[in-house]
Formats: sequence, structure tokens, C-alpha cells
Amino acid sequence: MAHTATVPGRSAPTRGRWGLVVAAVLVQLALGAVYAWSVFNKPLQDEFGWAKWEAVLPFEVAIGTIFIGSLIGGRIQDRRGPRPVALGGGVLYAVGNMLASLTSSKDDLWLLVLTYGVLGGIGLGAAYITPIAMLAKWFPDRRGLITGIAVAGFGFGAVIVAPVAKGLLNGTDDPTSVFFPLGLAYLIAILLGASFFRNPPAGYQVPGFTPKTAGRALAGTRVYTLREALRTRQWYLLTAILTLNVACGIAFISQASDATQVIAGASAATAATLVGILGLFNGAGRVAWAWLSDRTGRMAAFIGMLLLQAICFFILPHAASFALFAVLAALIYLAYGGGFGTMPATAADYFGTPNGGAIYGAMIVAWSIGGVVGPLVTSLLYEASGNSYTLPFTVIAIVALVALILPPITKMPSEPGRPQSQGGGTGR
Repeated sequence: MAHTATVPGRSAPTRGRWGLVVAAVLVQLALGAVYAWSVFNKPLQDEFGWAKWEAVLPFEVAIGTIFIGSLIGGRIQDRRGPRPVALGGGVLYAVGNMLASLTSSKDDLWLLVLTYGVLGGIGLGAAYITPIAMLAKWFPDRRGLITGIAVAGFGFGAVIVAPVAKGLLNGTDDPTSVFFPLGLAYLIAILLGASFFRNPPAGYQVPGFTPKTAGRALAGTRVYTLREALRTRQWYLLTAILTLNVACGIAFISQASDATQVIAGASAATAATLVGILGLFNGAGRVAWAWLSDRTGRMAAFIGMLLLQAICFFILPHAASFALFAVLAALIYLAYGGGFGTMPATAADYFGTPNGGAIYGAMIVAWSIGGVVGPLVTSLLYEASGNSYTLPFTVIAIVALVALILPPITKMPSEPGRPQSQGGGTGR
């Protein structure tokens, strides 16, 4: 798309970029509904007689396949622009949800896994990576903050959708029928938001902004392709940092309601309320840590997230006071969300923005690995220790401490401090 924005004296180059932020958040709110899955667990178990692991399986598969969509979608986004990828991925995600409503018997678990898990997960991954890569190109001057806002919508999605889904479930005897109206709502939101997506024009620059040559949050000098990024040790170190941060945080998220009742002695209703409130901290952490990383530097921010989680997990099994437990849980959610808010900006700093969709899209494998391993290890250790959270949470604390060795050794792959090309190439 040709823009007069780059012509001096005419319309401002940055005109309309904040509107793209609103559009991106709308899309992410719909995608973030995946974190509301826990409201379906008991209704599905009651309706079909499934075991707990069977009821959770569609969600686990959705998280496990996200990286497929983000990897493919990220590469296409860099070549064809963000709009077709966001629209295509969003439609696949929404249709997967709607088709999940066809599940009608105990023997249809495979259908729910295929529709909600595989189709929905791949579509989610493609649509998720697109606004992050797009906004990093539009906001070189606020890269950390803006990518934090972009993924905050994802964190807040479950806060909005969970009570809506619960209300729909209360009004029906067929829990899977709820997937159709929800999927339709996701489709409308994604089509509306993604239709505005576009990259900045070639040669795009923010007036008055000069990339830092000193300070903490610096960008590198070189633009990498995905293949080149995969040949650097930094890509693997960053992916490992994100994997461990995800594994620690989601290990608690997967047990939040049960742990609140077992450790703090709260009722099921109180635990459910707390889990809903904690979702706000997941979203807020994505903005807060990303904003902070612009000032402290990316690696200092990750050190802070991992250290905070280590401290909280050591104390958590002994937090019999509900107030103390709630504070520790909120801090864990903040740090968990912070990883997703900060890593997109980190990847853009290290490898440049022109191929950011593919490079960060490949990093999303960290989400799939951490999202499966964290809850699995926690559940196994909980059962092995006689239904106690002391052992699993202490082990997670140790993992977070060990992970602290990674940020200090993750140096920039190219000399920091000089300008990178910020143009998006295609304006689609």
C-alpha cells in the first residue's frame, strides 16, 4: 500500500497506528478465550463420563499445536503481509470452535480434539503471531510497551469469555453446544479487527525517533532471516528462557483453583473467583514487564521474572493465609504474562523486524513445550508426594533459579546501537 506518509510536509507517517493497536487487541481478546477452557472441564466430565485427563486433552492439543500455526503464519506474514494471515488463521480458529459443537457422545473425544485442538490451535497460532510482528514494525520507538499491549489482549480474553461461557453452560444440558455461539463471536471479532491489519510502507520511520546508541534496551545492527537466526546460539537461548518462564508459570496456572483450596483452605467458589481475578494479572504483566524492559533492558527483565517466580514458589506451599497466597499467585501470573509481553520485543531487538513474524513465530514452540511439560510435571509430582504441593512447587522454584543462568549469557548477536530498517515491505 502506497502511503503519502513518507513524504515530508504531508500526512504524518504514524497516523492511524494506534488504531491498529485497538484492532490487534480485539483479535487477541478472541484468541485468548482458549485460556477459559477450565470452565468446560467439569461439564464435559459430567456429560460424557470422561476422565479429567480426557476433558483437558483438547486444550492440551490446542496449546501443543500453536507453534505450527505461528511458524507457518509468521513466515507467510513476512512475505504477504499481516492481513491475510490473521484472517485465515482467525477463521480456522473460529471454525474449529464451531465444529467442536458437533461432539455428541463419549466416543467423540477424537472429534473435539481434532476441531478445537488441532484446527483451533493451528489457527490460533497463525492469528496470534501476526499482530505482534506487525506492531513491532509500526512502533520502533515503543517496541516493548506496544508488544506488551498486543499480547495483553490475549491475557484478558479468558477474563471476559469465562463468565460468558459459564452463563451459557448454565442454560443448557449440552455443554458442547456452547462452542458454536462462542466460535461465531470469535469469528466476528477477528474479521472486524484483522481487516484493518497492514504493515507500514517501505522506508517507514517515526518522526523524531532515533534508535538508541546507548542505554539498556538496544536494537542490533543486523536484520536476520529465519534461517540465519536459527544458526545463532541466541535464538536457542531466548527460546529456552521463554520455555522455562512458561513452564513455571503455567505449572501453577494449571493448578490454581485446586491449590487455592488445598493450601489456603478456600472454598471452591472463592477459588474460582480468585482464578478469574488472577487472569487480570496475566494480562497486566504482559504490559508492565514489557514497559519495564524498555527501561531496564530485556535480559534484566527476564532475570526479574524468573527470580520473582522462584521466591514465590518456595513460599507458596506454606502460604496458609489466603491473603498471602493470593499475593504470591498474582505475582506468578504477572511474571508468566511478562514473558509473553517482553519476548516479542526481545526477538525484534536481536534479529530485526522485517522477518520478525517467522523468527518469533518459531520461538512459540516454547509455549507448546512449556505449556505441556509444566502442568504434566506438576501433576505427577503432586500425586507422587501424596497429594501435596510442597514437592512440585519447590521443584518449580529450583527450575526458575537454574534458569537464571540464561539471561546473563544471552548477548546480542550483532553490535547494538545502530539503526535497523523499520519498513514493513508490503503494506497489505
